[in-house]
Amino acid sequence: MERDREKKKRTIIRNMANSTSPASYIYFVAISLFLGNLVLGAQARTVHYYDFVLREINVTRNCTITTILVVNDSFPGPTIRVQKGDLVYVKVHNQGLYGVTLHWHGVKQPRNPWSDGPEYITQCAIPPGTNFTYEVNLTEEEGTIWWHAHNEWTRSTVHGAIVVLPREGSSFPFPTADGEHVIVLGSWYNEGTSLNKALEMEMSIGSPNIPRATGYLINGQYGDFVPCSNETTPHFFVDYGKTYLLRIVSAVVGTEMFFSIADHNMTVVGMDGAYTKPIVVSYLMIEPGQTMDILVTTNQSPGRYYMAAQRFATEYLAFTKFSHVVATAIIQYKGNYSLTSPPSFPIDTLPFYHDYSAAASFTHQLRSLATEEYPVDVPYNVTTRMFITASLNSLPCPDDSCYMGDSKLAASLNNISWKDPSVDVLQAYYRNISGVYTADFPDFPPEMFNFTGDDLPSSLAEASVGTAVKVLNYNETVEIVFQGTNLLEGSEYHPMHMHGYSFYIVGLGSGNFNNETDPLAYNLVDPPKVNTFGVPRSGWVAIRFRADNPGVWFWHCHIDRHMSWGMDYVFIVKNGDTEETSMRPPPPYMPPCVASKKDKLFGEQDWNLKSDI
Repeated sequence: MERDREKKKRTIIRNMANSTSPASYIYFVAISLFLGNLVLGAQARTVHYYDFVLREINVTRNCTITTILVVNDSFPGPTIRVQKGDLVYVKVHNQGLYGVTLHWHGVKQPRNPWSDGPEYITQCAIPPGTNFTYEVNLTEEEGTIWWHAHNEWTRSTVHGAIVVLPREGSSFPFPTADGEHVIVLGSWYNEGTSLNKALEMEMSIGSPNIPRATGYLINGQYGDFVPCSNETTPHFFVDYGKTYLLRIVSAVVGTEMFFSIADHNMTVVGMDGAYTKPIVVSYLMIEPGQTMDILVTTNQSPGRYYMAAQRFATEYLAFTKFSHVVATAIIQYKGNYSLTSPPSFPIDTLPFYHDYSAAASFTHQLRSLATEEYPVDVPYNVTTRMFITASLNSLPCPDDSCYMGDSKLAASLNNISWKDPSVDVLQAYYRNISGVYTADFPDFPPEMFNFTGDDLPSSLAEASVGTAVKVLNYNETVEIVFQGTNLLEGSEYHPMHMHGYSFYIVGLGSGNFNNETDPLAYNLVDPPKVNTFGVPRSGWVAIRFRADNPGVWFWHCHIDRHMSWGMDYVFIVKNGDTEETSMRPPPPYMPPCVASKKDKLFGEQDWNLKSDI
């Protein structure tokens, strides 16, 4: 049945595409969207349409005017608000100067990697002056997820939240809040729209001095502790005695963050588009790419209270070359009272920059809700086991041509540093294009050693470069242990993100993973279900999932400097035996792979810049 619908859809689209008149084109777009919904109609209760216009605007931060790329003239970008099971079409109009792609972070996109978005993995960039429509199918997700650009570091300013409410007739698994607020944590780079150029330049000479954030933001603003910023500090107005749902997105590019609200406890009830057992905490540790749903009851004396976010620096203790800026917003109680005193600050509850124990204490409390209505489905019988090291590495430079002479800094998984192909992996896989990737990503590192030891030989850090993928059969059950290493004395957190899937965190620990004793302590009852989770500094994390979503899916560290250095790889999940368990064919149009890599300028264009948000 689905095969017949898909065939009919593609035939009509092909016929309509042959017409060039404006009226026919409009009709072509309308019928394409209608027929796309016909195929997924059983899954999608309501269809939503969004237009995302990307263009450059001028903004003022820290007393300086900077040009940045944004969506719909807003920073952060617009929030997509839907219900579980809905279908969303997002038409992206690229009016910027560079190619761009968008990723729907945390959306499973069943059988449809064509709309997943990572550049050179499932598509090539949308050229300036053109548009591309993404199909975002919400199926299992419920809670808060997000969207962001997925080419180089464009996501620093191109991102926004996705709010997925329960289905019509369903309710939250916790008392309904009296109100809600979306809170997006972000990074600020003084380079603005030149950020990718600055990154490209440093990468080309093998320099470790790639751009670093100069500060952190809450809903696009620094807050009270940065010059020229207190007039734009976000304020959230609340009533005494009410409970509010805060939907928190970490769009931060390069670090984990601590988050706290002065004199108010928080109850975590959701993470990464899935519900959790409620845990009451005084602070959060949230990693790049993660989302959290928290409840806050406004039960303190009427007044003003800071919510504050600052970096959790997971590098070695002596490393201090990072922004110490604390981002702030204000929770302000409504009513008649004096505002003569400054807002209260969470001085006793916001952990300090290097507080590893606070981070571990928070993450070890996370559990799935695991109820009859929200069950877990942890694979018990594992068919594929992988042990993957996450490391900082070195690569050779011929003729001492790099910044550091004969070598340059890199990152790897199982000692392979990812190299982007010139044609996206998905197209190469679907069309059987040879020479684009190799299907030989290893299940284990090339050498076993004391991964978290000190003074490790530099020879162990020498990586190889490749575009290696791991191929899985449909419905395989997979366990992966990610092991952090201290190669080049570069141990730090690595928030690993998997596209097209959520996975269960069944184990987590410090030091070297012990394959005999550590699995005995696995949580197979109510492990947290996430799409992004950190490999601890000099530690390990064990995950499980079922490979039931055919297609090409990206795995990468969500600290973007690590991703740029090569801490990435790709899963290809083969088709099952039926149409319903097989990858869908591509849409009629995909952006062509004609632009030079690494965001080179497509051509000078004279856009009128809108000023200040």
